[in-house]
Amino acid sequence: MAKNKAVLLQGNEACVMGAIRAGMRFYGGYPITPSSEVAEQSSILLPKVGGKFIQMEDEIASIASVIGASLTGTKAMTASSGPGISLKQELVGYASMAEIPLVIVYIMRMGPSTGLPTSPAAGDIMQAKWGTHGDHSIIAVCPSSVKEMYELTIKAFNFAEKYRTPVYLITDEVIAHMREGVELEDDYEVIDRVRPSEAPSADYLPYRCEEGCDVPPMAAYGDGYKFHVTGLSHGESGFPTNSPEVNDKLVRRIVNKVEAHADEICINETHFMEDAEQVFVAYGSCARTAHYVVKQLRAEGVKAGLFVPKVLWPFPANALKAAVSDKVKNVIVPEMNMGQYVLEVERVLGGKCPVTGISKVSGELFKTDELYEKVMEVIGK
Repeated sequence: MAKNKAVLLQGNEACVMGAIRAGMRFYGGYPITPSSEVAEQSSILLPKVGGKFIQMEDEIASIASVIGASLTGTKAMTASSGPGISLKQELVGYASMAEIPLVIVYIMRMGPSTGLPTSPAAGDIMQAKWGTHGDHSIIAVCPSSVKEMYELTIKAFNFAEKYRTPVYLITDEVIAHMREGVELEDDYEVIDRVRPSEAPSADYLPYRCEEGCDVPPMAAYGDGYKFHVTGLSHGESGFPTNSPEVNDKLVRRIVNKVEAHADEICINETHFMEDAEQVFVAYGSCARTAHYVVKQLRAEGVKAGLFVPKVLWPFPANALKAAVSDKVKNVIVPEMNMGQYVLEVERVLGGKCPVTGISKVSGELFKTDELYEKVMEVIGK
């Protein structure tokens, strides 16, 4: 496998490089800490590959410009943090309903409100899943290293294109701003959206799915196809309808096109799980601290293991249930929030073993000694 020379990169820089590798050619955004470097690097790198960068007047206009760019057939991305993501939510829902692929980089900071803009947190995990109103599904990938910022950005674009949906790349300030030496491989798979096979005609139905498929092909504005795009409930024609039967079919399809493929979408990493009795479930920067503590516990004779979801949503239910054997005595979920992802872990494991959340909301990263001591309290050592 051919590799390039290792380079020193910041997480946000690696994200933009991954986006361009995936085919991003439009970025619309508005600067906000700690995601601003994503916009800055996009403004520098996109013109070099024939892409377009635009700084809009606010966060709402930013995601609106990205939706418009995607409708022309262009791979597009925006980025934000905290209050900026809250402002984008209405149009995240619009893109979900209209099935418009785009990538939203979500660098979490301490909140609520303005909070601590330069400090890490993970209080927005549930916002990524349920931030907009109504029934829909979402994909959210979560890097825990600089290299994964590159690789999972490519994955985020692939998921957006394959499933015609908004996709979050969500992580915390630590991962976004840290610098690591990484080797970037050459053979990453890049997926493009499926285009209509038929020629433009008056009979074209933009939301018609082939038998056995939940994702309709997507024509681009400017290619000769005439079609309507709306956030209202719509049938195969794309035009609004009040039909209960049509709405039921539409909502079920836009949910199931993701949830029915959860096992294909979910990416997980495991460490020392074969004989684990004390299992950590951790993501983002917490996964790095947990990995260190697991190795420390192993050195002391404690059979500890680690399950790291690289895709937070859809939740990796089947993979987690398979990884947590009957030998597991405790599952421990460290989070930089008051306890969000732990709720899903509890729901999925369904009493198979005790599940304990360890929370930190000071705007600081978990320290290894601190996490070790809290784990000792849980396992009774």
